[in-house]
Order: sequence, then C-alpha cells, then structure tokens
Amino acid sequence: MAKTTLTISSKNYSSWSLRGWLMAKMSGLDFEEVKVPTDTADGRAELLLLSPSILVPCLLHNQIKVWDTLAIGEYLNEIAPKQHLLPTNTVHRAHCRAICGEMHSGFSALRSSLPMNIKARIPMTQIWSKAQLDIDRILEIWEHCLHTYKGPFLFGKLPCMADAMYAPVVTRFVTYGIALDPLFEKYSKHVLAMPLMKEWMADAQNEPDDIDELEVEF
Repeated sequence: MAKTTLTISSKNYSSWSLRGWLMAKMSGLDFEEVKVPTDTADGRAELLLLSPSILVPCLLHNQIKVWDTLAIGEYLNEIAPKQHLLPTNTVHRAHCRAICGEMHSGFSALRSSLPMNIKARIPMTQIWSKAQLDIDRILEIWEHCLHTYKGPFLFGKLPCMADAMYAPVVTRFVTYGIALDPLFEKYSKHVLAMPLMKEWMADAQNEPDDIDELEVEF
C-alpha cells in the first residue's frame, strides 16, 4: 500500500498547515510529514506537483490526493467517523461546517494584519478597524459555541474540526497580545494545552527564522 503523506510548510508561519495537520492527527491517521518551503521557486515547483492550487496542506492517502483544508477535514471524517471530527448530530454538524467555512473563506483583514508567527511576541497598541471587526466576529462565534455546547471546546468536551480551524487564531492572540475576556481566555488555554498543539509549537520554536516578510497567509 502506498504510504500516506501530509505535505505542510513552516510550522511557525503556516496557519493552513497547522489546521490540516491537527485534523489529520485528530483522525488517528498514520501519516508521514512532508515539509516543503513556499518561499523558494524550487519549493513552489515541488508543491505544484503535489497540490494543483500550490497550497498546503496536501493529503495523499490510498492514492487519493486532497489539498483543500475543508476537503481534507471532510475526507478524514468520512474515513474515520468514530473520531468525530464533525459532530454526529445533524444540526450541530451543519453549525460546525458553517463556522469552519466562515474561517476558510473570511477574516482577510485579520489574516493580513496579524499573520501567524508562533515564535514572535508583538504587542499591538492599535488594531486596524477591519481586523478588529474580524476579531469581534470570531469571539461572537466562540461565545455562541461555548454557551451552546458547554465547552471546553467549541462543540463540547472533545476538540473537533472547528477547533482545528480556529487554532491559528488562538496563536495569533498570544503573538499580538490581544486581551480576551475570561471565557475566551479559558478556551484559548484549552486549545494551547492540547498535546498536539504543544507538539506543533515546540517544532515551530526550533525552526530557523527563514522568512523575513510574509505577503500572504499560507
């Protein structure tokens, strides 16, 4: 059987890599990490062979290639339904998909003004108004989920696809010193305390500082 691989990029900078990696780990899938830089021509050429959109992450499983993060999550939920990447309740599952989709396609101001950088500590004295609107909406989503499903994660006792999608936001709030109300601070601590997050962040700390300027989130 062909080996299963997940192609990712920088663990310090790549928020989409983090999302896909968390989902794959949560699913229990046994996979090999393939790490490719996106800031070189050779790296982009190699990614093109793996992912038609030249984006990470890219999952290769049983000769099936899946390269969009939401598609990866849906695929993993299909092959490992007992891991509950998505809620089993139809209504809850629809809600989870909706907020995952909102993260997938939205919050561009937050992405551009507060890029993921796990190693950095850059206290923000002023946040761009459009980015603040994104933050406000994310906290609104968190509040609704935590009150509806009783926490400690967005859809209950265990982390799911939604927590993977919003995990990079948690790291951004730490990086830029974003003050949070106790409810959101508690949720953030639960996410950061996950063994998988600790593993990812430890690896990020050991990466060389090889990207001087980020133009887009990847």
